[in-house]
Amino acid sequence: MAHVAEWKHGEVEELVDLFTSKKVIGIAEIGGIPAPQMQHMRKNLRETASIRSAKNTLIYRALDAAEKKVNGLSGLRDAVSGQTAIIATDMNPFKLFSMIKATRTMAPAKGGEIAAYDIAVKAGDTAFKPGPVVGELQKAGFPAAIQGGTVVIKNDKVIVPIGEKIPVDVAQMLTRLEIYPVEKGITLHAVYEEGSIFRPDVLDIDIDEFMVKISQASNNSFNLAIESAWVNSLTIKPLLHKAYNHAITIALERNILTKETVKQLISKAHGNMLAIASNAKDAIDEDLKKKLT
Repeated sequence: MAHVAEWKHGEVEELVDLFTSKKVIGIAEIGGIPAPQMQHMRKNLRETASIRSAKNTLIYRALDAAEKKVNGLSGLRDAVSGQTAIIATDMNPFKLFSMIKATRTMAPAKGGEIAAYDIAVKAGDTAFKPGPVVGELQKAGFPAAIQGGTVVIKNDKVIVPIGEKIPVDVAQMLTRLEIYPVEKGITLHAVYEEGSIFRPDVLDIDIDEFMVKISQASNNSFNLAIESAWVNSLTIKPLLHKAYNHAITIALERNILTKETVKQLISKAHGNMLAIASNAKDAIDEDLKKKLT
């Protein structure tokens, strides 16, 4: 049997403790993040989450060991790739994803990266003066030209389609145009919470838009409950108010005399009397005629 270094056993135990210390566990990739940016991210998350990196083989061992204490945790195994970091927190998974996404920044391409989206240039002026740069842009595939004594991009164009590798010469020109197409930062691959594994396609939502939809759904369900007379703690007062108004309306239509309707019924009778009197002016006295004028 191969000998396993004692320090590895100790690190696995520490990772197991981390996996079982919080309700929410995230598996993230931190490869390629500059040290200052990584320190800034750790500082921002320090009060709400613990971040620890480790060798992937040790993380696999720790996940398998932690599975004995926390059911479903080993489902994070397939999210481990590249330079991995573990994020342990009690924060809501969606809030965690949003916070980490907000720490990501755009950086210049060096060449060789895979475009995460269509990298395009827009038509318009550049900061370049006429010179060799025009030929360099054109050689790299940019629709550049000289117009009015300045270098311009003649039309919108996708320079590198999504999924394709960014060529070195294109990367250099993008940087000179101050177009930074490479996103740098922590990439959260998966999050565990209470037996469920959440992936970025689920976690990556627009919080503001989501809250608007929740509010709309709440309003719609409330209105439906009122229309269907569904009684609960939220609808009982509005339903009683609605029933009271309907009862008053029916009482007024049927001329049912109550302390709530007496004033309105007298007013209604008075109005009807004046309407009849206006059609029989020859048969009314002078006082009533004055009321009609």
